[in-house]
Amino acid sequence: MPAPQPSQPSQTPQSPQSPQPSYADQGAPTSALSPVVPPVLAEVVRSGFVEGRHRGSLVVLGADGAVELALGEVTAPVFPRSSNKPMQAAGVLRAGLDLEGERLALAAASHSGEPFHRDLARKMLDEYGLDPALLECPPDLPLDAEERETYLASGAVPDRVTMNCSGKHTAMLAVCAQQGWPLETYLDPEHPLQRVIHRVVEDAAGEPVAAVGTDGCGAPLMAISLVGLARAFRSFVAAEPGSAERRVADAMRAHPEYVAGSRRADTWLMREVPGTLSKMGAEAVQAVALPDGRALAFKIEDGATRALGPVLARALTLLGVDAPVVERIGRAPLLGGGREVGEIRASF
Repeated sequence: MPAPQPSQPSQTPQSPQSPQPSYADQGAPTSALSPVVPPVLAEVVRSGFVEGRHRGSLVVLGADGAVELALGEVTAPVFPRSSNKPMQAAGVLRAGLDLEGERLALAAASHSGEPFHRDLARKMLDEYGLDPALLECPPDLPLDAEERETYLASGAVPDRVTMNCSGKHTAMLAVCAQQGWPLETYLDPEHPLQRVIHRVVEDAAGEPVAAVGTDGCGAPLMAISLVGLARAFRSFVAAEPGSAERRVADAMRAHPEYVAGSRRADTWLMREVPGTLSKMGAEAVQAVALPDGRALAFKIEDGATRALGPVLARALTLLGVDAPVVERIGRAPLLGGGREVGEIRASF
C-alpha cells in the first residue's frame, strides 16, 4: 500500500463577513462566532498524514491601514484576551500613573513567571505601598514550562505574583491608590479605571467595544474585531512620541523579555526584528505591528496555541519579514517515540 500523502494547503481567502451579534456575561449565552466555517490556517501532519486541522481567521493591514488580506471572519467581535494588554497599560498611563521601562513593559505583560518577573512585580507593589493580597488575579504557577518545573522543585506554591498577569494588576492597583479610587473594586467594569481603559480600547481599535466579559485573570475583557485589533497595534506603533500609546509600545519593544519571557515568541520577535510590537493572547490570539505601520491579527478558532507559531511565521513571511527568527517561531515539530515525525504547518 502506498504511503499516505499530505494534503495541499488551502489557498482560497474568504472575504470579511458582517459583524455578528455581541454577547456579554449577563443573560442567555449567545455566540459571536460566524456561522460561516472559517478556513484552515494550520494542518497537523504526522508521518506524512494530515491528522488534524486548525481553522481560524486572519487579517493583514497595509502601511496605510487598509485591509490587504482577510481570511475568514475578521469583522466579527472576538475576545483578544491578553492581546488587549497594551491598551490596558495605556489606560493606566492615561489615568495618571507614571511608568517607564521594565515596569511599563511588565504592566503590558503575560510574563513567564521567571524570577526577574516575580522580583519586579514585588518591587512595584512595595514602591506603591501595596499588599500583594490586594491583587485580584488568581494564584498560579509560572506560565513557562521549564520555569514551572524549577519553581515546583523549590517547594513553591501557586501565588498571585507568579500569575502571568500580576504586572498588569499591580499597575492597575497602583494608579487606583494614586488617584484615590477604590482598590477593592478595581476590576469592576464600572470602576473609573476600567472606564478609562474601555475608552482607550475603542480609540485604538477605531470601533465600539462589542461586549465586555471577564478574562482569565478576572479583569474586564473588551471584545473587538480582528481588524480593530490589528488597527490598535498599528496605532500604538504610529502614535506620537510621548503619548500613552507610544510609551507602551516603546517600553514593550525595549524590554520584550518582561512582556513575555526568555523562551517566548513575542520576546524573540521584538528583540530580533527591531521596531516590531507583538503580543499573544489566550485562546490562540496574536497581534503584531511592524515599524512601517503594517499589522496583522488572527485567532485560531479552537484556541489551540500550538498553531500560533506556524500561523504567525507564515503571516510574517507574507508581510515580507525576512529574518531567522521567523523560521524559529514557525517550527512546531510533532514527536513519535521521542523523535520528530511530523509538524504543525501553516496552510495558507
